[in-house]
Amino acid sequence: MTAPGPGTAELRLPGVLTGDQLRRSADYLVRCQEPGGAIPWFPGGHTDVWDHVECAMALTVTGLEVAEHADAARRAYLWLESSVRPDGGWPAKFRQGEPATALREANHAAYPAVGAFHHLLTTGDTGFAHRLWPTVENGLEFVLALRGDHGEVLWARSEDGTPGDHSLLTVCASVHHALRCGAALADRLGTPRPAWTEAADRLADLINGHEGLFADRSRFSMDWFYPVLGGAVEGTAAKERINERWDTFVLPGLGVRCVSDQPWVTAAESSELVLTLAAMGEADAGTRILRDVQHLRDPDDGVYWTGYQFAEQVRWPVERSTWTSAAVILAVDALTRTTEGSRVFLHTWDRAAVP
Repeated sequence: MTAPGPGTAELRLPGVLTGDQLRRSADYLVRCQEPGGAIPWFPGGHTDVWDHVECAMALTVTGLEVAEHADAARRAYLWLESSVRPDGGWPAKFRQGEPATALREANHAAYPAVGAFHHLLTTGDTGFAHRLWPTVENGLEFVLALRGDHGEVLWARSEDGTPGDHSLLTVCASVHHALRCGAALADRLGTPRPAWTEAADRLADLINGHEGLFADRSRFSMDWFYPVLGGAVEGTAAKERINERWDTFVLPGLGVRCVSDQPWVTAAESSELVLTLAAMGEADAGTRILRDVQHLRDPDDGVYWTGYQFAEQVRWPVERSTWTSAAVILAVDALTRTTEGSRVFLHTWDRAAVP
């Protein structure tokens, strides 16, 4: 275990998680990483690009303290470069480094933009950002080619190359976030992409004013908070949206439901709501939720179980997903604003620092 270096603020959340506990959680991501750089859901499991990038971001954060984590994050991003398809998308699922399907999902292709911008803000490594730029650019152009008649982004491109027949609110909220991050990254690298900002503006309009355009997935908590997490819904509208279904999804002492009609809380959805609350300035509420979900932390090695079925009082599914531990790490960083990368989730990269 490597201690923080001189001048490096230790990532920790007083009263909830120590720096050593968070580094142990990140160690699990390194242990799961495959030789080629992919980070699967768990050892021997499949890899998808969205969750892989989330793990890479968490390792970038802890990599300021642990050199092994920083190296693992870089290898994870370079795997994206080596595994992308010619059209700029990625297969929705990989097994042991090999594509398991030809389906390419929009949010998978978009999310490397968030990760690359996060890496630049966290590390200041402009050279590596330039290295990742073609992968980011091609991914976002793949996404924009999936736009529907109103500017919404269809959820995927099928195995035979045809676009999906519907658009998802959570996907479009995540794509909105990626387009904003991609445009900010482009500006910093001297290659402005105003069309990406325009596409993000259009998605924000649809998310705020035309939610009926998207397929109904309202039973999922992600559709509740992702429009805020992705930065499309802000201010008073954000607070109203979160307040409206708080009692539906938040269970004090347990965490956040994945779906409204099942007795199941997950650490990842809980952590993503914490990211949402941090962006809203509701750090106290976010801290309470992150404290509540610590019952899913394995005390032996600091790894998080995916979820808990509270009617049966069992952990379910019986897995310890890498992206769950990653989400907890990123939530702590957003609440504490320890790294510059937290600005990606706080949507403050163009604002003065707030202590």
